[in-house]
Amino acid sequence: MSHTQVAPQHRGAVALLVIPVLAGGLVAAALGVYGELHPPTGFAFGLAGFSGPLAMKVWLTTLAALLAIVQVFSAFAIWGRIPVRGSWPGPVHRWSGRLAFLATVPVAFHCLYAVGARYDDPRVMFHSIFGCLFYGVFVTKMLSLPKRGLPGWVLPVAGGLVFTLLIGLWLTSSFWFFTTIGVQF
Repeated sequence: MSHTQVAPQHRGAVALLVIPVLAGGLVAAALGVYGELHPPTGFAFGLAGFSGPLAMKVWLTTLAALLAIVQVFSAFAIWGRIPVRGSWPGPVHRWSGRLAFLATVPVAFHCLYAVGARYDDPRVMFHSIFGCLFYGVFVTKMLSLPKRGLPGWVLPVAGGLVFTLLIGLWLTSSFWFFTTIGVQF
């Protein structure tokens, strides 16, 4: 195959990524702008069963991080990196992803609405940035899923970025909370 025969395929694959990457970038930027411009209300809501909004955020983020680990192992099984029997990896991957995402929604709402983006503390600054990027990369990954003709590295890289950002969110929130304040429900 000559270079000219490969180039159109490569261009087509890159073109398939334009919309998902632009949409993800717009989501990340919109969240960052909203977090910066929206005056924090200080109003916190909590879900039943938690002692307060911080405990809710810590435990839902921990749940999302644990489900993200399930995502990694089920993705390895789907891609044949670990040997498994049966058809369970696909449904486990999809449902653990759905549940992980749903666990992050009340946390993100509280962070953006009640607290906003903050850049005065390095931990909180990184947490704010990771949160915006997490949702942007998540959108990029979800919009890339139905696309045929993408290079084989796209979904693993997008999934790896989503996982890495979620773990970064957990480290800058839940881990910090557990090691600074203690374990509370």
